[in-house]
Amino acid sequence: MSRTIEIVVSPSGQTQVQTTGFVGNECRQASQFIEQALGTRTHEQLTAEFHQQAGQQQSHQQRH
Repeated sequence: MSRTIEIVVSPSGQTQVQTTGFVGNECRQASQFIEQALGTRTHEQLTAEFHQQAGQQQSHQQRH
């Protein structure tokens, strides 16, 4: 699975950062520089990928 960081800016200027393809805390590490540049985080919604362990994701990819 490819890793992506998507940044959405609404007409009012509110931003949303969404990561896909990262496992566990990797998403936070990868998007940290973007969050710092954008300012204070007001909301965070964690996905199922966040709660996976790195070993689970790697073994899943090797089966395909």
